[in-house]
Amino acid sequence: MSRQSSGKKESKRRAFSGTRISKPSVFFLGFLLILVGIFGVMYNPSNSAGAAAPWEVSEAGTLYFPEREEPVFTIQEIEDIYAPENSDTLKLLSFESKGENLQALLRIPGNFSSSPGLVLLPGAGVSKEAEQGLAAELSNMGYATLTLDQRNLGVISIERDLELFKAGLEPVEYTMVYDALKASDVLAAQPEIDPERLAILGESNGGRVAILACALNPSLKGIIGISTSGYGTEEIDSSLADDPEAYRFYRSIDPDTYLLNLSPAKFVQIHSFNDTVISHDQALRTFALAKEPKAMYNVTEATHGYTASMRPYLEKELALLLN
Repeated sequence: MSRQSSGKKESKRRAFSGTRISKPSVFFLGFLLILVGIFGVMYNPSNSAGAAAPWEVSEAGTLYFPEREEPVFTIQEIEDIYAPENSDTLKLLSFESKGENLQALLRIPGNFSSSPGLVLLPGAGVSKEAEQGLAAELSNMGYATLTLDQRNLGVISIERDLELFKAGLEPVEYTMVYDALKASDVLAAQPEIDPERLAILGESNGGRVAILACALNPSLKGIIGISTSGYGTEEIDSSLADDPEAYRFYRSIDPDTYLLNLSPAKFVQIHSFNDTVISHDQALRTFALAKEPKAMYNVTEATHGYTASMRPYLEKELALLLN
């Protein structure tokens, strides 16, 4: 019981102390409290249609969401200022996810009546507009993309999320995974998209979210992670952890936890030997944990994120996944 609730009850006791209440008043008060209780159940925001979907985490640290409702979204067609020389159609979508309206850019390649589609998750700090260079390349290959503006632009605070988890509140990272799941539903609902040919692609931290989303959405054909990896929490012995709840939370946000649940979806990694943010060794550790089907490709640039040298591998794997 919270201190606030206890304080309210103490105030009520003081208000009634020294006062004699007639029996009719007692009956009326009881009836009134019953009515208030019924009203509270009926109109409790957690029971309303707009309430955030619940979530669960298993003892092993696996995140779970119940079945999602039909996607609700609005569309605005806009001028394609990111690649004006091609025939792409670019639309601004707004869709509801856990009580928030998220924005995303839908890019549809020209001359395609039923395109395969990709949910595209940028790295931390990267907007949907800044990711349109890669989206345009994917369009040239024949793939539609739905690129999200992730919450906080994909920037996370593990410490703050752990505090929320311990308090029984939903960590932001969980909502980001749910946002990606809703985005896949929104993409599948578009008339220009073939809902049987969908996958998810993420860069850096967007790749981590993408792995979780793919494991939780069996309709996706695969995940392509660029410059990404798991956190390696499988190396921590839970029996030696000082804080079992913290360990369970860390496992729940670690892509490595979900790799065994990806199959039959394919796991594809594209990474640089000289990545400046996530080491190649980290990427190799994650790749080793994944089951077949899987594939890994390497480039040599000293950079982080997508590079032109990755295009042949990206094109090859997308053709295998979605064509």
